[in-house]
Amino acid sequence: MDMLEKYLAAVAAQLPTDQRDDIIAELKDLILSRFEAKEEELGRGLTEDEREAILREVGHPLVVAARYRKGPDALIGPQLFPYWLFGAKAGLMILAVVAGIGLLIDLTNGSNNFGQDIAQAFHGFFGSALTLLGALTLAGAIMEHYDIRPKWLTNWRVSDLTAFNLSDPAAWGMAMSGKAPAKGEAAPAAPAWMGWRNRPIGNRWPGADYLFSFIAVGVFVLWWIGAIYFPFADMTFGRREAVVTGAPVWAMLHLPILLYALAQMAVDLISLARPYAVRMRAAFQVAIACAGLWLTWAIWNAGHWFNIAMDGETARVIRDEGFLNLEALKRLGEGGNADLTIWATNLSGIMTWVLVLSAFGLVCKILVNLWRLAVRPA
Repeated sequence: MDMLEKYLAAVAAQLPTDQRDDIIAELKDLILSRFEAKEEELGRGLTEDEREAILREVGHPLVVAARYRKGPDALIGPQLFPYWLFGAKAGLMILAVVAGIGLLIDLTNGSNNFGQDIAQAFHGFFGSALTLLGALTLAGAIMEHYDIRPKWLTNWRVSDLTAFNLSDPAAWGMAMSGKAPAKGEAAPAAPAWMGWRNRPIGNRWPGADYLFSFIAVGVFVLWWIGAIYFPFADMTFGRREAVVTGAPVWAMLHLPILLYALAQMAVDLISLARPYAVRMRAAFQVAIACAGLWLTWAIWNAGHWFNIAMDGETARVIRDEGFLNLEALKRLGEGGNADLTIWATNLSGIMTWVLVLSAFGLVCKILVNLWRLAVRPA
C-alpha cells in the first residue's frame, strides 16, 4: 500500500459506511490532480517527501473526514456553551461551599490530622468537580448531537433572568464597594416607591443579599433564644462522646448579642425596602460593626469560652495567643485522639483565630462603609 492509499484508508475509517466509497473516490481524484499539477510545474516526477507535503496541505485525515461528516462539528456548540459555562460556574461554587463547610465541621469536631483533613477536602472537591463537569459535558454533547433544545432555552421570560446575574463575581465586587457599573452596562433602576433617585449598584437587584442575611440572622436569633434546637453541644471526638457547655461569658453577653442580631435584621429590612440608599445603610452598618467589635473584644477579654466533658474528665477552651503564628497553627490536630486536653487545646487555637479574623473583618467593614459615606453623593 503506497502513501496515497494509506492516507485514503485513514480518512475512510472516519466516514459513514454508506457514503465512504463516493467520498474517497472524489477525494482521490482531487489529490491525484494536485499531484499531476505539481509534476507539470516541476517537469519531473514527485518524490515521497513532495507527495507527503501535498497530503499535509490537503489536511489531516481526521480534519478532512470531519468536512464530510454530518451533524455538529463541536462537542458543545456555541449555542449551548453559555449554558454549559453557567452550569459549571454555579455548580463549582456550590461544591466549594459544601467542601468548606464540611472541612470546618471536621476541624471543630476534633481532627486527628489537620493536614489530612484539608487534603481530603480538596480531594473530595476536585472529585466532585470532575464528576460535575463530566456530567454537564455529556448532557451538552447529547443535546448537541441529537439537536435537543429544551423549551427553557427559547421560551424564557425576562423576569426569570435575575438569578443568572448572581454568577458574576464582578457584580458582587461592585455591590460591596458601592460602585456603579461601567458606562454601557445594563443596570436596574430603583423603583419610584423607594423614594430615592435611581442609583444602580452592580448588574442586579441588591435586595437578594439583604433577604439572605435577614433569614440567616433570623435563624440564629431563634436558636439563641431557644425557639429552635441544633445539637451543637453533643459532639464526637475520635469516636468518643463529649458534651460541650458554654462559659459564663455567653450568659453575661446573651442580651447584647441578641440586640446585636436584631439590629442587623432591622438594617436588612430597611435595605430590602430601600436597597439603593447606600449612605443610609453605610451609616447603620458602621454602628453595627462597632457594636460587633465591642462584643468580639468582650468575648476575647473573657478568655474562657467553653467546657468539654468526656469520660468523666473536663477541659476548658480558652484564649491561647500562642496559636497566633503559622508554626503553631500547623500543629493543630497533632497528638492523636486519646487526650481530652489535646482536643481542648486545638479548639482553643481555632477559637482564637476565629475571633481575630472576626475582628479584622469588622474593622474592614467599618472602613469600607466609612469610605462609602465619604465618597457617595448625598
